[in-house]
Amino acid sequence: MIRFLQTPGKTKKIVFGGLLLFICAAMVVTLVPGGMLGDALGFTSMDKNVLAKIGSQEVTIADVNTAAQRIGRQQSRGQSVPSFYLPILKQMAANQLITQKALIAEAERMGFKVTDQELRDTLQKGQYGQILYPNGQYIGDEGYANFINSNFQMSITQFQEALKDDLLLKKLESAVEGPVNVSAQDIAEEYKRQNTKVKFDYAVLSLDDVMKDIKPTDAELKSYYEGHKQQYNNSIPEKRQVRYIVVDNSQLASQVQVSNADLQKYYREHEDQFRVPEQVNVRHILIKTPTPGPDGKTDPAAVKAAEAKAEDVLAKVKAGGNFADLAKKYSDDPGSKDQGGSLGWVQRGRTVPEFEKAAFGLKKGETSGIVQSSYGFHIIHVDDKQDAHVRSFDEVKAEIEPAVRQLAAASLADKVAGNVLNQARADGLDKAAQANHLNVITSNYVTRTDTLPGVGTSPQLMDAVFSAPPKSAPDSSNTPAGTVVFQVSEVKPPATPTFEEIRARVEAEYKGDRAQALLAQKTTEMADKAKAEHDLKKAAKEFGAAVKTSDLVTSSGQVPELGSLTGPASVVFTLKPGEISGPINTGRSGAVLSLLERQEPTADEIAKGADQLRESMLNRKRNDAFQVFAAGLRKSMEKSGKLRINNEEMSKITNGKPQEGF
Repeated sequence: MIRFLQTPGKTKKIVFGGLLLFICAAMVVTLVPGGMLGDALGFTSMDKNVLAKIGSQEVTIADVNTAAQRIGRQQSRGQSVPSFYLPILKQMAANQLITQKALIAEAERMGFKVTDQELRDTLQKGQYGQILYPNGQYIGDEGYANFINSNFQMSITQFQEALKDDLLLKKLESAVEGPVNVSAQDIAEEYKRQNTKVKFDYAVLSLDDVMKDIKPTDAELKSYYEGHKQQYNNSIPEKRQVRYIVVDNSQLASQVQVSNADLQKYYREHEDQFRVPEQVNVRHILIKTPTPGPDGKTDPAAVKAAEAKAEDVLAKVKAGGNFADLAKKYSDDPGSKDQGGSLGWVQRGRTVPEFEKAAFGLKKGETSGIVQSSYGFHIIHVDDKQDAHVRSFDEVKAEIEPAVRQLAAASLADKVAGNVLNQARADGLDKAAQANHLNVITSNYVTRTDTLPGVGTSPQLMDAVFSAPPKSAPDSSNTPAGTVVFQVSEVKPPATPTFEEIRARVEAEYKGDRAQALLAQKTTEMADKAKAEHDLKKAAKEFGAAVKTSDLVTSSGQVPELGSLTGPASVVFTLKPGEISGPINTGRSGAVLSLLERQEPTADEIAKGADQLRESMLNRKRNDAFQVFAAGLRKSMEKSGKLRINNEEMSKITNGKPQEGF
């Protein structure tokens, strides 16, 4: 597939790398609101619109809100973000931006700079070089501005500042990660850990079997209830009865009339959405070349052999061979070979430069010669081509109509909902519903996690319902179904159930606790017995446990009833053949293991797998090093006062309190 051919680099990293570089790293950087040091430095008087200052740089509340919205759109793929998740996004965004500013300040302190020439080189030759400079020709300021605005919703100045920040951070990252290395011994040990295989006997006691034998009396259950009464306090949640009117968007949409003029107006205002870039529909046959060794060099003999094979396949194509069949037989691209080498439609900037130049240089129906890239040798065939153009109104009319209808319906729904709410506040729900030909629905008593008839799941609505004072003026909330105008009529506060009311729950929890205790006791006794007599099977028989034998498995494997061998059962990799483990609790079972066989990888196997493993270990170690550096830098900056936090605003974010502009 195209992903196999894509140029190395992260999509949209120019912006998201610059503004939101630390989405992952921020999860391990602790939010420290400044404490007493912040107060001593006068942060109680900081502008409420500023969250933090690092030297002359500021992180504003608006910055945090914008970044949080971007993260939300990115993670939800354009869908609406649940209200309960917004505070989490804002904490993530605040963390990322503060850490980013701290790193930029440190990079500047260390003397790193980004020159205008470096910026120009990145724009011309970097991730978007083929888009901004197709065939080496600049697309012009207007095209540049349109590309930035449509893809990133930024101005050119904002985009280039973000790009400069990203380049600056890359320099700092390289400086921090440069000294990081992994030793041959570390690689060998990790390869051995990942690829050592074991085979073992295991005796298993099931929690369910233990639980079957537990038959508590009423006296035992009542005693358990009294002893655990604290956990049952107010376990019957608050319930509310609510009266409401649903302004249904789908019903209003059926009333909306959309004219041809409305559609044409939408088309003119959104013409950029219908631009189709230049693209080619291509197939290819890839003959891979070997990856470079630790010294960065590639075996020339292997490269020559790959080229010879590619020449042989090309000769078969030229002799009239079916391209798709030859791709299925000879191509080394696992993502496309089964589709006859088809990559589908490919736009500029989506593949490596050598492949792109050849593909876009061919005419429809033509086949290339041998094209060499970093992946190997390609033979490319163009099935179809399409010049850049704007789709006509007639082409997109059917696509536009639902969008225009939806926009009109949303506008009508807002108007109707506003009228209903105003009338409900003035004259009550019943008269408001009657005036707008709608119905008032009265719910049963519901909890915060229930759904309301005619509405469906809407955490935002239920949050509003359970935040409103009982019998207060009507209010409204948006839901996927439409706007709901509601009024809370009655409230039942949380309550503590009597023993009789939750006897079934008490019994289940008593049996669960008792079974876990008995399982642990019996597993320990079985392990002690097996070790004392050096006989797992005999001990298992005495305790009524089934004995099973595993396959040869690695540490990433799964074993029935034990689960993943990265869990408690991983202890088996520390045993010697014939050795018996202590008691193992997997949650739903107790087990004792006896190692039968251990197979470690040979020195040759370790040597063959070392190169691939070295890269992944090095990347992980570099990433860890930079995360530790970022966390330590931020902590030291806060301690020294170079990084100053607005405690009041940070508290609002941390506690999920509402703020302006979001």
